[in-house]
Amino acid sequence: MPPVIQKSRCVGCMNCVNICPNDTFGLQKPGVKVPQVQYPKECKHCNACVLECPKEAISLRFPVPQMMVFYDPGR
Repeated sequence: MPPVIQKSRCVGCMNCVNICPNDTFGLQKPGVKVPQVQYPKECKHCNACVLECPKEAISLRFPVPQMMVFYDPGR
């Protein structure tokens, strides 16, 4: 399940693109300010993009088995 980017909150800082260890986010298309999730199957739900986003515009949807072990101390 890929990350979800709220386009209305995203400022286009590209922190998520730079921090993602699995390259889930592809290159930005010309004229588009919001990053694109081009490789959704590469997402390992590490939460790095969520924690790095200054506007809290990214959220993760976790598969059911991971929901039982995920803990986010920052929120």
